[in-house]
Amino acid sequence: MKAIRRFTVRPVLPEPLRPLGDLARNLRWSWHTGTRELFEAVDPVGWRTCGADPVRLLGAVSAARLAELAGDRSFLDRLRAAAADLDTYLHGGRWYQDRDGEGAALPAAIGYFSPEFGVTAALPQYSGGLGILAGDHLKAASDLGVPLIGVGLLYRHGYFRQSLSRDGWQQERYPVLDPDELPLTQLREADGTPVRITLALPGRRSLRACVRQAAVGRVPLLLLDSDVEENGPGEREVTDRLYGGGSEHRLLQEMLLGIGGVRAVRAYCRLTGHPTPEVFHTNEGHAGFLGLERIRELMADGPAPDGAAPGRAAPDGAGGLGFEAALEAVRAGTVFTTHTPVPAGIDRFDRDLIARHFGDDGELPGVPAERVLGLGVETHPGGEPHLFNMAVMGLRLAQRANGVSTLHGAVSREMFAGLWPDFDPDEVPITSITNGVHAPTWTASEITRLGPAQDVPAAGLWEVRRALRERLVGEVRARLHASWRERGAEAAELGWIDGVLDPDVLTIGFARRVPSYKRLTLMLRDRERLTNLLLHPERPVQIVVAGKAHPADDGGKRLVRELVRFADDPRVRHRIVFLPDYGMGMAQKLYPGCDVWLNNPLRPLEACGTSGMKAALNGCLNLSVLDGWWDEWFEPDFGWAIPTADGSNADEDRRDELEAGALYELLEDRIAPRFYDRGEAGVPDRWIEMVRATLVTLGPKVLAGRMVREYVERLYAPAADAHRALDAETATALAAWKYRTRTLWPHVSVDHVEAVAASGAVGGEGGAELGSTLCLRVRVALGELRPEAVEVQAVAGRVGSDDTIDGAQTFPLKPSGGPDLEGRWVYEGPLALDRTGPYGYTVRVLPAHPLLATSADLGLVVLPTEATGEGAGVLMR
Repeated sequence: MKAIRRFTVRPVLPEPLRPLGDLARNLRWSWHTGTRELFEAVDPVGWRTCGADPVRLLGAVSAARLAELAGDRSFLDRLRAAAADLDTYLHGGRWYQDRDGEGAALPAAIGYFSPEFGVTAALPQYSGGLGILAGDHLKAASDLGVPLIGVGLLYRHGYFRQSLSRDGWQQERYPVLDPDELPLTQLREADGTPVRITLALPGRRSLRACVRQAAVGRVPLLLLDSDVEENGPGEREVTDRLYGGGSEHRLLQEMLLGIGGVRAVRAYCRLTGHPTPEVFHTNEGHAGFLGLERIRELMADGPAPDGAAPGRAAPDGAGGLGFEAALEAVRAGTVFTTHTPVPAGIDRFDRDLIARHFGDDGELPGVPAERVLGLGVETHPGGEPHLFNMAVMGLRLAQRANGVSTLHGAVSREMFAGLWPDFDPDEVPITSITNGVHAPTWTASEITRLGPAQDVPAAGLWEVRRALRERLVGEVRARLHASWRERGAEAAELGWIDGVLDPDVLTIGFARRVPSYKRLTLMLRDRERLTNLLLHPERPVQIVVAGKAHPADDGGKRLVRELVRFADDPRVRHRIVFLPDYGMGMAQKLYPGCDVWLNNPLRPLEACGTSGMKAALNGCLNLSVLDGWWDEWFEPDFGWAIPTADGSNADEDRRDELEAGALYELLEDRIAPRFYDRGEAGVPDRWIEMVRATLVTLGPKVLAGRMVREYVERLYAPAADAHRALDAETATALAAWKYRTRTLWPHVSVDHVEAVAASGAVGGEGGAELGSTLCLRVRVALGELRPEAVEVQAVAGRVGSDDTIDGAQTFPLKPSGGPDLEGRWVYEGPLALDRTGPYGYTVRVLPAHPLLATSADLGLVVLPTEATGEGAGVLMR
């Protein structure tokens, strides 16, 4: 018999134990070993049963046990120490506060919007790397004192729980999450009523949401939840599942995240006194609508309640701006991070669907629907004009954008180069900040307790690594047993699981989402060769695999089944396993216990790939193609690079064959022999030296603290400066200048270019000597623009056979005198010839304004025509 209603009966903690409630509600416990150990001491068996979740633990512990603990002086001493430590953590000064006096003032607050957050397994609001990265970003910001406010959605079913059928097919289930059983509180008005955020929908309908808060150390995380009684059935289900539903369902989720998220931030700051964000960070395009809501705020004429759409003035009281001025003000304080290396991974909606939701009958009254549509239109070659592209909108609404590794930054500049026509891809204004991972979350306590790895004897490192491997073996056997029972096996069938894996065998880990480009089954390319590796009599290998395919991706599910069926083979099932339901809890056991972390995506489709970073923090060596972060930081001391055929003309099948062969060769000839090459003390000395180098040299590079500091210094602080520079008057003037510049730009041209040396003009086939200097003279027509509105540059460098300039350098040219009789301006400047070989130059005219972040900001540039002047190029010997 099922209950017709479910609710949570909360325990009443005895007065001496009240601090336990505060410790449980702040998610710092998820990365603070001492607090976790304190909760484990409350009820060791219950701690394991509830999945190491303090909220669930306190809801299940008996009153008798609580009374016992309330009289336990030793436990109360530990509790007081933990509570005092949390208070010091929350209120003590940090890196951000110490740095704030240096140079320009840092932002008072930053809004960080993401569709998913992986903070802890106890709050399952993530599907993969994007969410885990967002969670690590919040935790590192908390450790550093960076005043972030996280904003996301609360999905009542999370992503999904994965299990396997008897024949290995992925099955999904969606357990209902009760917010009252999660480490969340509800944001309430001063009178105690829940805050409501409201969005207008077509047909005079409304979408309402409450705001639930999680405390991630010092960082508040606001999660909007549409499952409230005021909504109809369809609206209540908007936040049902992460990445679920059809196109309109996804659109409503992203409108609630972006537009509703800004309104939630306003309500939170009003009610708590938290500083209002000066900078808004859009983590991937899903949250891009936040920029439209901020534009609406600046265009509004009068105040309105936090939850209501129409007429609410900007937080600083500056309302009534025109659309273009509001756009400039919003762009100045916005950062956009793209995590997608392929166009197919970007959310795109039908323009008619967008028009319906942002028309007169929908959201953002006062913001012209055609202007909204224009922000997401694909104007680049090959773009589809009937689609609205969320990443394109994100780039147009942000003055600063970045990819998540150096290689991904380059890939992103190529992918979005069509938005900046006539600029070389390396000038596209998308930089990169390489992701990092939060060490306290992902580093095993055994590794942390070692202290500086450079001081630990080889035998000590090897002993810890073996202990972690042994712990993983126990974890795998327990999970494998549970998985087979779910697949329908009887306990009597499963005695073989007690012999699965061996704590003394080289252990390889592979765990991630299962889109086709990550190539889950590349290791199966030559099954006989893999089998020989697994069963080698002297140097065996064992592999632990995990990963979820998207519920709608049958291709990914077939890959899972293919791997599972191979792992089910009685010949090899003791050496290779697939563990279903990969998540944070499993990952925290998997990374430390592996010796090698395998990553073999199609290069360059891995934007960053942080799983290998988490493994490295535990002394696990990486085996990966040179993609994402590994392309940037690979050294032979840290692991191995799998050779790739991505630059060849080989078809997909041939490429996989070549790369799988390279993988097998590395395992057979280099990796396994090094692991099993033992010294006199039974320690693989060369292997341990690689472990030590990984911990000492690579470890500090992959930290989320390094990443967040880079965001602060390179993006947040400049964005805050730009935001402060654009008051209403300045934003209006800048918008007017841009409009005038765009209007008059067709009249700008380069009429003549010449290069003058001591011997006179130097033609395209002339020569010059290293160290000499040319004087460039350029005649430019500016129409009605003034010289201060443009910048004229020489662009020079080595040239290839097609005259393309490689490694270009730019040199400013200055006007000499006034316009000639025809209204042309002459610009001059020196060009130092500082390199030998084929060399060339060109010139260009760009818009110039002190408030532009980059010269490519407007996407406008004028280049010489083929008939322009003498100075097509200079050839050097």
